[in-house]
Amino acid sequence: MVTLFAALILQASWVTAQNPQPQNQPVYLPLILRDFCAEETLPRINVPEFPANSNIPEEYFGQTAIAWFGQVTPSKNYADIRVGYNSNLLYVYLAVFDRSLWYDMSPSAERLTEWDAVTLLLDTSGGTFLSTSSWRFVAQLSSDPSPAYRAVYRGSTSGWQKITTSFQAVPGWRGNALNDDTDSDRGWAMGFSIPFSSLGLASAPTSGQTWRMAVIVHDRDSRIGPPVGDQSWPPIAATHNPACWGFLTFGLPSYTSNRPVVGSVTIRRPTQNSPLVPDADVGAAIENQCPGDEYHIWNEWGNRNYGKAPDFNVQNQSDVADWPCFAKYYITFPLSDVPRHKIIVSATLTLHQFGNSGGPGQARSSWIQVLTTRQDWGENNITWNNAPLADENIGGNWVEPLTTHPGWPGVARHWDVSYAVAKAYARGEPLRLILYSADSNYHSGKYFVSSDTGDWNAEGRPRLEVRWGEP
Repeated sequence: MVTLFAALILQASWVTAQNPQPQNQPVYLPLILRDFCAEETLPRINVPEFPANSNIPEEYFGQTAIAWFGQVTPSKNYADIRVGYNSNLLYVYLAVFDRSLWYDMSPSAERLTEWDAVTLLLDTSGGTFLSTSSWRFVAQLSSDPSPAYRAVYRGSTSGWQKITTSFQAVPGWRGNALNDDTDSDRGWAMGFSIPFSSLGLASAPTSGQTWRMAVIVHDRDSRIGPPVGDQSWPPIAATHNPACWGFLTFGLPSYTSNRPVVGSVTIRRPTQNSPLVPDADVGAAIENQCPGDEYHIWNEWGNRNYGKAPDFNVQNQSDVADWPCFAKYYITFPLSDVPRHKIIVSATLTLHQFGNSGGPGQARSSWIQVLTTRQDWGENNITWNNAPLADENIGGNWVEPLTTHPGWPGVARHWDVSYAVAKAYARGEPLRLILYSADSNYHSGKYFVSSDTGDWNAEGRPRLEVRWGEP
């Protein structure tokens, strides 16, 4: 890594010396950055398709693909990304955790990103260089969805060119007030609806088609500024370099194998104190549900570890004010008991649900999504702020609320993870999964048994069943 950055600095110095640039103009290093932003290191969002002419935020918000980036601190922002599409448009929604909300009451297109704002970058060709297939949408937080707080640019060989095209960017916020110094806000949101026709396309992308995408959240925490700093997905995203953007694939991945099953294995933690199948809740674990203390939520919440808890929560919702109730779940299964040189036929993740948040009649069903990551993590130190980002979302399943305690080990819930197991197995890696939701409803938390439950409840521990065939 040091060698790479040294090369970047030397290359930048040489290019500048050979081709003096006007002050404040960027120097582009596409060849080096393209190597740095190798395809296998970049995350992917697999976008679910919804019915034609559907109102995605009204009807399918909780089933949109989920991704995230950033951190929760007094000076940094975290954001959830939700993405969906139908035959007419692409929908991208950002929910940003931010304790101080500021917007420009006299906006100009050139200064939109100097306040709380979002930049959405798309390349409809999936290319690695700016071209006419590259698009840059900017929307600043405001008290109303006025066009004055939006701008759009199209790529060219000479950089970004401001244009006019039709799209919506609807802001929302939760907190004390916009443009005040109390530092007691909770966050804001921006929902982009971009017609495919506005991108010069005659129709929606076909299933399996891949674009490039990146998102940058801009932050300002005081009236006089300056901007605090950007958070982005992927973290290495560069506005002028699509090679460092992530991937946006239309449709969810699938996996099938017609090989006869010749063997199978069930993988789960054998005893409470075993190191096998580590798992952890991050965020609003069951023992840390929806804390209200301002110091705690901005300074401690994102850095708490619950890796040894006997249970866990998965929760999200559309009201960004309640982000201290949100929780994700991480689990790693070793695949060493699957013989080498086999073909994965199918794989199933099973969790046991024993409860949910909310009183009787308040909870609703949740589409709990499964995502993968290739990064390792430690059960004793993983937190919301240091947990690995997802590599891609692979699907999900509905989890119904429980009206009464079902008795132990709980109600078995299942997810098809064949696609993820086949990829991890082919790479010779363990299976690293994340569970999270894009829920809209309040009281969406669903409670499950973890690997750390006592041996009396071993049947309730998370398990992975893998079936294989011969090549």
